[in-house]
Order: sequence, then C-alpha cells, then structure tokens
Amino acid sequence: METMPTDSVPALDTWRNGDDEILRPSGVLDYPASVGLRVALSRHLDEGRLSLTVDLSRLRLLDCAAADTLLHAQAEAAERGGALRAPGASDLVLDVLEIIGAAKQLRAYDAPPAGAPPSTEEPPDAEPPSQWTTVNELLRQAAALERSDPRRAALRDRAVAHSLPLADRLARRFHGMGESPADLSQVAALGLMKAIEGFDPDYGTDFGGYATPTIVGELKRYFRDKGWGVHVPRRLQELRIEINRVRDALGQRLGRSPTPRDVAEHLGIHEEQVLEALVASSAYRPVSLFAPLGGDDDAGTLADVLGDDDRDIDSVEFRQAVRPLIARLPERERRILSLRFYGNRTQAQIAADLGISQMHVSRLLSRTLEGLRRALLDG
Repeated sequence: METMPTDSVPALDTWRNGDDEILRPSGVLDYPASVGLRVALSRHLDEGRLSLTVDLSRLRLLDCAAADTLLHAQAEAAERGGALRAPGASDLVLDVLEIIGAAKQLRAYDAPPAGAPPSTEEPPDAEPPSQWTTVNELLRQAAALERSDPRRAALRDRAVAHSLPLADRLARRFHGMGESPADLSQVAALGLMKAIEGFDPDYGTDFGGYATPTIVGELKRYFRDKGWGVHVPRRLQELRIEINRVRDALGQRLGRSPTPRDVAEHLGIHEEQVLEALVASSAYRPVSLFAPLGGDDDAGTLADVLGDDDRDIDSVEFRQAVRPLIARLPERERRILSLRFYGNRTQAQIAADLGISQMHVSRLLSRTLEGLRRALLDG
C-alpha cells in the first residue's frame, strides 16, 4: 500500500487488487486536492495501469472540479483502452455527482471495493468493523433464535437499519427512468427484506454481496412488470437499460450525442437491435389522449385529431344491395321513391305531381318499402 499525504491531497491510499489499481482519497476533495488526484491518476495511466478504481467511500464532500477530474481521467483511460470507475459515493458526495449528471457514468452507486489495503502493521486509529461484518453477525444471531422469539425480530430490524443506505443507493441508480424516486426506494426496501429473508449467514458471504443482486433484480423486475404501459419483450427492456447506461459515457467520450451506430458498436450488437429498443422505449409511457399537441394548450389534444367511426359505413352494404331491387320496381314506384327520399317532396306534392290522391301515394310508398325490406331480409 502507498499512502501519499501531501498539501494537495490530505490522504490518498493506493493499492492493487489483481489488475485493478485502487485509489482511496479521504476527507474533502476540493479544487486543490483534485489537482493532486489528477496528477496521481495521470501517473498511473502513464505507467500502463489502465484499470483504475477511485474509492469514494471515505470522502465527506467533493466539488465540481474534483468530479471533472474524475470524468477527464475516465475519458483518458477509455482512449487508452482502459476504464475508470468511482464507486462507494454516499450522502453529499453522491448528491453532487447526481446534480452534475455524473453519478451513473462514474458508477458511483456501486459498492466500494471489498477488502482493505494491505498493511504490515495496524494503524493506531484502526477503524471499527465494516457494516457488513455487523450485519452478518446480527443475522447470524437472529438465525440461531426461534421465529417466535421477540429478540429475533429486533436483531433483524437492526440489520435492516444498517442496510437501508445500500438499498437507497441502488434505487438511485434508476432515477430519471420514468418512475417516482419514492416508489423506487420502496421497491429497493422490498428487495432488501427479501435478501434478509433468504440470506444464510453460515454460507461465508458478506450480506452486501448477497443483497446487491437481489435488490437490483427486484428493481429490474419492477420496471419489467409494472413500469411498461404495454407488453414489450424482456430482451428489449433489458437492452433499453443498457443503452441508457452507456449513452452518457459515450457522449462524454465522443463530445457529442451518440448515434445508434455508436451505441451498437460499443455494446457489440447490430444497429437494428438498438433501433428496435429505442422504438420500444416509446411504449414505456404511452402518450395521454388529452396531452396538448406541440406543447401548446390552444392547439388541442391528441383525442381531437383521432378518427371516429363513420356512421354511414354500415349502410354502404345495404345501399349496394337495394340498388338492383329498386331497378326492378315499376316506373311509378321508382318515381315516388325518388321524389320522396332524394327530392325531399311531401306526399301531397308527389300526389299533385302524379295526378293521384295523397292517400294513394301513402299506400304505394308503404307497399314498396315493405317489399324492399322483405327482399333484403330474404336475400
């Protein structure tokens, strides 16, 4: 482990975990401290250490200059074929990254790297055990008690209280995707309860490692089953999440909005698949029929421009069917029908025109219509 206390960076622990180079600043990462961090990151990249993790779990605060340093270093690592992530953010640090839109790109919602930097001696101000050591012990004690024992519920409640920040951090990964943050927090808390219910403390795994995929799975299931307005295949739902995840990173690296081809090349899939997922995304929240057109309230709503049923369409068949029947009528009956229904003449006017009585016109008209009705029904 290398610890670099300087004027620019109060404390920056550095150690390796396999191929991953881990840097962990502590305290406040303001502009002067960000300069020292940038120097350290550039030095590691120049030495060919292209897999970098900046552990933010020990920071109390960082400013926009420090966030900009991380984003520039991430872009530089990507240009050299490497990667940089900054997990473990919480509280004010996570708030700052969310405000500037860098939290997802830097993967700040991820849990900090497991383990501690190697050291040959215990520092005098050694930290207490991690929260997962505490949660593991609480759940181990709870598992040893009977379900009816009131102490069991109290131990599990304490484990929930210790783990809720993890659930909240994972829920914030999915903010801005069309669902209420309060709803997402509730779903993440439900996933946490499922994780506590299914966790086996004797299996030898930290609760955090078990709970994370359980909570994330519950959140994805919520989006899949409850969020979509219409049914969309699961592969397109998951591809939409991947596209949203990489779009910000690509935009930072390319300096422009990424095209579907850029996204497809980054994900290693066909461009048609990206286009299909983007089209399917429009089905997540169907547009309301009463939404204003063009954002202008005076332009009317979508319901105003939708087509309606043509009330005359059903009569087309009858008109075509009755045409040959009318053609077979005697000349006088055809003339009476024409004057009555096309000329809008009264029976008295028709009688005067034909030189017969109005009563006779009424009888002829009724007999003709009844004959046409029977012929249509029989046909």
